[in-house]
Amino acid sequence: MGLTYEQRGSGPPLVLLHGLGHRRQAWHPVLDRLTPHRTVITVDLPGHGDSPPLRAADGHTAVTAIAAAVFALFDGLGLDRPHVAGNSLGGALALIAGARGRAATVTALSPAGFWAHRWHFGYAKATFMSAQLAGSVVRPAVPALARSTAGRWLMDGAFVARPSRMPAEQAVADAAAFFAARRAVRAVLADRVSFAEAMPPGVPMTIAWGDRDHLLPPSQARVARLRLPEARFVSLPGCGHVPMTDDPALVASVLLEGSA
Repeated sequence: MGLTYEQRGSGPPLVLLHGLGHRRQAWHPVLDRLTPHRTVITVDLPGHGDSPPLRAADGHTAVTAIAAAVFALFDGLGLDRPHVAGNSLGGALALIAGARGRAATVTALSPAGFWAHRWHFGYAKATFMSAQLAGSVVRPAVPALARSTAGRWLMDGAFVARPSRMPAEQAVADAAAFFAARRAVRAVLADRVSFAEAMPPGVPMTIAWGDRDHLLPPSQARVARLRLPEARFVSLPGCGHVPMTDDPALVASVLLEGSA
């Protein structure tokens, strides 16, 4: 499976993996701060953006299939152990890359897989499925909604803390990408993603969590601390689940420090 990707900048390679239902352009707000220091590779995950559909093999979860496609991209680009960072599902994939020996460093922003309570996964799944259902109804109104901060809050308030910082064009394009990824979203949510892999020694890890993350609340960072006590933990003040538009300067700083 040939995944769609973009490569910019110069320096050590840093692969950025977006979250469930998103697209590689999720990282655009931080690119200008990263590319003077890193060769940044942004990727559309299978079934997302411009990449081919997700095709999970029998007996394997959707996340396993996505991870295999990402590692195949690494091989195709000649990347043995790049720096890997991700948000949400992408954060879980970055941690999997570290555990499998495919990452020099790992930076995970609100990574999935550290459920602090039994209902957390059900809540996250319900949020995604409700957003997909609502989106199918209001799609014709999306351009009009995106023109106001209140409209962007209705569209993206579950994912970002500061919708006023999101350009209208980005909100419209993100909504279209979210609806288009519905099959991949359903496939990933069919299984409860939990990260429990052992991390080999010598892989620096940074785990950052937005203190206004309502989708995967910051209490899940406590579970991550128990499972990955060697990781460096960072709080992202004023940031929601997808923090790149909430505070691009802070997120870029975390990504550069995490991949140092």
